[in-house]
Amino acid sequence: MIKRSMGMMALVLAMAMAGGMAATGSARAADANVDCKLRFNLSGWSLIFKHAEGNGTITCDNGQKATVKIEVIGGGLTAGKYRIDDGKGDISHVRSIDDVFGDYAQAGAEAGVVKSGQAQVLTKGTTSLALAGTGEGVNLGVSVGKFSIKRP
Repeated sequence: MIKRSMGMMALVLAMAMAGGMAATGSARAADANVDCKLRFNLSGWSLIFKHAEGNGTITCDNGQKATVKIEVIGGGLTAGKYRIDDGKGDISHVRSIDDVFGDYAQAGAEAGVVKSGQAQVLTKGTTSLALAGTGEGVNLGVSVGKFSIKRP
């Protein structure tokens, strides 16, 4: 029953994100042809409130590169402590590295003990950020919030 509920919630969230992306301007998306890669480390905790911090590097296929600070803030029915090492992200639909910075909408269901894994797609307007990473810790719950990429 829990698996079915979490699966249904993930489907609803994916549909909502896709609808939001389709509603934004397609002219800007046509101009946005730079792809960027994010490599990051992140650690945090959650107990109803979710907080994590980390750092990383963004490299774009147009030669631009930046060191970044990452912050995750949110809330929900969550509990745990975790660490993501050598996480990876693909950022698409940007015109330059400047489009990468800002807050991305985040929603997810997490479950992990000792070896945790994370994969999710976040959005900021027409910009998409696909994250994947593995690490250690204990994390269980459902949360919403924001994933911020900032200049240090």
